[in-house]
Amino acid sequence: MSRGPLFQHDYDAQFSGHETFPLRYGWLKKVFDRVAETEEDSANRIACWGDDAIARFGVGKNMVASMRHWAKAARIIEEPETNSVRTTELGRLLFGPNGLDPWMEHPATLWLIHWQLAGRPEKTTWFWAFSHYPAISFERDKLEKLLARFIRDRGWPPIADKTLKNDTACFIRTYVARQPSGKAGHDDALESPLTELGLIKAIGKKDGFRFVRGPKTTLSDGVFAYALIDFWARYAPNAATLSFEAVAHEPGGPGRVFLFDEDDVADRLAALDDATGGALRWSETAGLKQVVRNIDIGEDTSLSWVPGDYGELAGKEAA
Repeated sequence: MSRGPLFQHDYDAQFSGHETFPLRYGWLKKVFDRVAETEEDSANRIACWGDDAIARFGVGKNMVASMRHWAKAARIIEEPETNSVRTTELGRLLFGPNGLDPWMEHPATLWLIHWQLAGRPEKTTWFWAFSHYPAISFERDKLEKLLARFIRDRGWPPIADKTLKNDTACFIRTYVARQPSGKAGHDDALESPLTELGLIKAIGKKDGFRFVRGPKTTLSDGVFAYALIDFWARYAPNAATLSFEAVAHEPGGPGRVFLFDEDDVADRLAALDDATGGALRWSETAGLKQVVRNIDIGEDTSLSWVPGDYGELAGKEAA
């Protein structure tokens, strides 16, 4: 499939930054809080990531770097300038003083974070695995080999074997919890909150896994609509319509990132009118299956559809 962001000539591949640590519970909130309390200073990077960050966060230097990496990848914070760190609108919606879900207890938050990691092309392995990997099941070694072949075929700079091995291992641990053992403590067994989504399951022999396609009952319509607009903004920013094929099958589209079958995509698109108050509409006229947007929709608007997914939590946030 020679299309999508990974095939753009100016694409900058990324296979590191997490320091081999998958995202962990509490990290995004801790980073958000530190950035929020320092962002009145226009040059607050050192205040956030300087030498005292180790003591403040209570972790080692490499883990501080990992926390920073995940907060940026999840688009909870951003670093628009060399010395500046800022919270984002998404970060404030989730983790601010009246945030929807500061402790990541609601599945809508997990789906939002998954979308940022796998639906956007910045994290190469995550995007490639969900949008370009050619099979449902895989073994760790096969995943590494096919990714290495993809890198060579694209003509990107060579990646060290250890770097690629660590990145694919971190990718798997983001979605599949390690089984507790006598050598691993309870905290190690908890691993990433995204394991709760059940997108990848361990199967059969050691290091065997499969992507779990089909309906996602914990993914609510507001998050799906937000993801659709986020994809649309990159895929066809000036188009008033978006085809069913693009939503279901394009790299980085909701169909691939959420591991939907075509029937699942169709069900989601049929619910768009209600979920967005008529801003998005599903149309099947003249043999064309497409989404129609009735207004110019940006991230501000699409994020406004998300609080409804949180039920009582959203009511508290709005109060």
